[in-house]
Amino acid sequence: MVSAVITYINALFIVFTIVILVRIVMSFFPIVPIRRSTQAIHDFIIDSTDWYLRIFRRFIPPLGMFDLSPIVAIIVLGILQQLVTHLLNGF
Repeated sequence: MVSAVITYINALFIVFTIVILVRIVMSFFPIVPIRRSTQAIHDFIIDSTDWYLRIFRRFIPPLGMFDLSPIVAIIVLGILQQLVTHLLNGF
């Protein structure tokens, strides 16, 4: 039972990390979504990551054109994943 929960939680962390990485790539290639479906995907990625990245943007100012907060956010996400997995393995 616990291993299934750990697997599920690890999958959630991985999916969220991938969504953040997609957002990073999207920031390098600004496109204007023409189709409604493309706009919906774009908005989903922005909306689903903005709340988390905003936490780090308060403390890490951009260096010129570069925003390093997503990198720090991914590192913290990895640390949280390890912490949660370790805590669940203890049960």
